[in-house]
Amino acid sequence: MALDELKSAIPDFAKDLKLNLGSVIGNSELPKQQLWGTVLACAIASRSPKVLRELEPEAKANLSDEAYTAAKSAAAIMAMNNVFYRTRHLLSDPEYGTMRAGLRMNVIGNPGVEKVDFELWSLAVSAINGCGMCLDSHEQVLRKAGVDRETILEAIKIASVLQAVGATLDAEATLAE
Repeated sequence: MALDELKSAIPDFAKDLKLNLGSVIGNSELPKQQLWGTVLACAIASRSPKVLRELEPEAKANLSDEAYTAAKSAAAIMAMNNVFYRTRHLLSDPEYGTMRAGLRMNVIGNPGVEKVDFELWSLAVSAINGCGMCLDSHEQVLRKAGVDRETILEAIKIASVLQAVGATLDAEATLAE
């Protein structure tokens, strides 16, 4: 199992990450599609080759072709949107907030899977990318759709653990060079 491979690669000083990784994926109460779509989108967003290489095959095996593509689409569109909206929010000139984005985001309206799943994946990626505006937007859509806070927090936990595992493993690989 790729998850076991990834856990075994985590150094002893990061034992908490190893335990958390097993917990957020192995003991998740999310439905299979929400879980593995979140894992795949976050593995991509983590920018860690090791995390993506180890988790992608299992995600692919647990997702339909449509869900697999949608999770990758969530990571892609949020990579763009998180930079754009975070920057627009951080600029001190409020005029930028009134200007039209002018960026194509059609996949958000028609992701090819349940809207709630795509929104959850987008929220998790936005957590990794640190965009407060996108986090608020996706959280509000999810809450209006009846998604409970526990489910939202579960996706955020997956995002935080995969990001930390990726950062740790990539740093160790660099130090070993």
